[in-house]
Amino acid sequence: MAKIGAHINNIALHHMVFALPFAYMSAFLAAGGMPPLAELFWITVAIAGARSAALALDNLADLKYDRQQPRLASRAMVRGDLKPREAKLSIVIYLIVCLAAVAQLRPICLMLLPVAVVPFLIYPYTKRFTFLCHLVLGIAISMAPAGSWVAVTGEISLPTVVLCLAVALWIGAFDAVYGSQDEAFDRSQGLHSLATQFTAKGALLICRFVHAVSIACFFWLGHLLALHWIYYIGVGVAAGTLVYQHSIVRADDYSRVTQVYFMRNGIVSIAMLLFTVVSLYL
Repeated sequence: MAKIGAHINNIALHHMVFALPFAYMSAFLAAGGMPPLAELFWITVAIAGARSAALALDNLADLKYDRQQPRLASRAMVRGDLKPREAKLSIVIYLIVCLAAVAQLRPICLMLLPVAVVPFLIYPYTKRFTFLCHLVLGIAISMAPAGSWVAVTGEISLPTVVLCLAVALWIGAFDAVYGSQDEAFDRSQGLHSLATQFTAKGALLICRFVHAVSIACFFWLGHLLALHWIYYIGVGVAAGTLVYQHSIVRADDYSRVTQVYFMRNGIVSIAMLLFTVVSLYL
């Protein structure tokens, strides 16, 4: 049981709240209502497998840095509860699970799988050479709603692109805000981030603008699909959450940037899913 717990810790299973609700939201929008349960099941398994592989790979790639970060001392591989070879084996298993699940969906999903997996595989290494690493993470997460849409409809349309853009900008800016507290550490290790490029203060200002654009994209999505007004309540909840999150962070004070702060961003994805589903039945 301890080893299972270590694997769960390594993939931060609770972080599924950032990707899965948007994947479901996309599936409901693509179907214009309740999508087939079988498709929802295999979408869930595919995203769980891909995301688990991505996070395990990220932790493996960053292990030498994480060991020097006091706030990351509770991670399984940092504590030694999970060996690197065990993490490598788990990555292979997660990818096999993802592949098997995608194979149960439309054939085009299997054909496009490499496109979806590439951002996950390269993200852990982008911080070595570009401050756009946060955007790469956003693109990786946006593959969840993109894949769901294709799984249901077999095609990509403008609403798909707009939804993915909204998600990519939301998670990318959120990651940049959270990572800006590591500006000094990243500089000392030769790593790149929005904060090392523009300072933490500059990064926070940029992220406010990017989150505003993300919210605008959610509004655009509602317009494109002529969604019921109730949908916009969800957009409002998402916007309010982001405004609050930005209000409690300053470049000289990250005392409130805790795990509670991190997980509170899940309100955005959950609110968007719930109000989207309700809007489709009104």
